[in-house]
Amino acid sequence: MSSYNEIATFFETEHPLNQEGLNELFAAFSVRKVEKGSIILQEDMEENQLRFLNYGTIREYYATENKETNINFYTKPQFITDLLAFNNDSKTRKFQECLTNIELLAIDKAVFRAHLEKYTCGKEFVKASFQKLFRHKELLEYNRITKTPEDLYKELLIYKPDWLQKIPQYHIASYLNITPETLSRIRKRIS
Repeated sequence: MSSYNEIATFFETEHPLNQEGLNELFAAFSVRKVEKGSIILQEDMEENQLRFLNYGTIREYYATENKETNINFYTKPQFITDLLAFNNDSKTRKFQECLTNIELLAIDKAVFRAHLEKYTCGKEFVKASFQKLFRHKELLEYNRITKTPEDLYKELLIYKPDWLQKIPQYHIASYLNITPETLSRIRKRIS
């Protein structure tokens, strides 16, 4: 399987671009394999590359001296860059850790921006990506404030069953902001 099949499918279905622009964009990406346990993004890093997950599982989290809190998991082919830090030329507050061996496609920020200038359809990709990011953040914030951990777990069963199969339960508990023991009790009640 070509390393570019997943990203080609992503663009064909999510953000159609002209074929010439796509071919040029794909040629600028490099393939990178990363081992399980590796940190690919950490707080105070600048986002200098746009990264696309071809395969594998990544957890995204915030960390303080005392606690790590999972905020997202990536299990399907998609862009995994902290788009706010990338676009604003600022440092990220997030961490990303490989929960499995992964394969990434990466393109340098300057090369990507030059591509956006050349092809106006690329600007639509960025705009649509930000809209999707903001919708996701607002929904996540709303759900975490208004729903119980049990309700959030039920939503994972419906909308993110792959998370429950691929991600260790203690990471799911952190995502739900509960202890692993509480998650175990919720799972027993539901089943």
